[in-house]
Amino acid sequence: MIIEEPTFTLGIEEEYLLVDKSTRDLVREAPPDFMSECEAALEGQVSPEFLQCQVEIGTCVCDSIGQARDEIARLRRTVAQIAGKHNLAPIAASTHPFADWHQQHHTDKERYHTLAKDMQVVVQRMLICGMHVHVAVEHEDLRIDLFNQLPYFLPHLLALSTSSPFWQGRQTGLKSYRLAVFDEMPRTGLPEAFGSFGEYQRTVDMLVNAGLLEDSTKIWWDLRPSARFPTLEMRVADVCTYLDDAICIAALYVCISRMLYRLRRDNQRWRSYSRFMINENRWRAQRYGFEQGLVDFGQGKVVPYEDLVEELLALTREDAEHFDCVKEIEHVRTILKRGTSADRQLGRYNAALEAGKSVDEALRDVVDGLIEETLANTAEGPAG
Repeated sequence: MIIEEPTFTLGIEEEYLLVDKSTRDLVREAPPDFMSECEAALEGQVSPEFLQCQVEIGTCVCDSIGQARDEIARLRRTVAQIAGKHNLAPIAASTHPFADWHQQHHTDKERYHTLAKDMQVVVQRMLICGMHVHVAVEHEDLRIDLFNQLPYFLPHLLALSTSSPFWQGRQTGLKSYRLAVFDEMPRTGLPEAFGSFGEYQRTVDMLVNAGLLEDSTKIWWDLRPSARFPTLEMRVADVCTYLDDAICIAALYVCISRMLYRLRRDNQRWRSYSRFMINENRWRAQRYGFEQGLVDFGQGKVVPYEDLVEELLALTREDAEHFDCVKEIEHVRTILKRGTSADRQLGRYNAALEAGKSVDEALRDVVDGLIEETLANTAEGPAG
């Protein structure tokens, strides 16, 4: 059966933490006017999150990677400008270096009251932020076909995004501690595979009819068919501190999705591997970022991440040219050269300690770096 090529339009959602500029700690209660001011300025593109110290933004449906970049830049600038009026600053990091989750208050909304009652301490610990990328795949069964193949690449994307090496003032030893926290929630991790969209829908319906879920928005896999849009929503990534890193990962995700579509169009497909095996790479990316490589299942050995990236760039070159985002996906080499946010946070922290600063001072230095990097290259006009 010939299926028309998807539009592959995209949307990006990012979650930020709100920092008190005086203390560098997170706010416990957002100022009463902050969210209303954001909503007035951003008209449906901003919303509260579970905790009052969090804010989520979302782009419109974007026809190009360039449009998505402009959208995220504008949204970051606007949130920062409004936050600044309240002596606050947003940071695009998946954990705060030293904030205590015990001291945070959840947002006063019925949905969040229900979550707090249902999930108890598990959801109270969700002092984490992520980046979600939606890619449109309009045909339902094609959507599920790509959904079944994409998990192989999720560790590759996670490794490029890591921004959560600290938790409550401690080095965790992980580049993405966010996933360790998030995996305590039910219905998280790598997704199940399904034979068709109908099978997926029947599974969701069974849980809904049993009273276990309101809808599929309560399924929090690393990748999921969106409940609201005809998209595949990639959720494995930490939120990237640098805008350009976020756009690189989004562009790679779009290009990988189209590459898999091309394989199907040509009566081919990506080789299937068990979730057990893919979870090994997920753990390696969570623990080491890209420093220790990932397993190449075809070769049966750990391969340097740089080699895997070059293969991925070659596989998706045609797609990057199609979407006019060659520069954006090749930014991956810059990420490998200068490190992810997690790498830079650890570098700043250790440099501060070596300079004779206390642990508390070093952690505040890390926050200062996050504040600065969150707004890097977001100025209006051509990308810098």
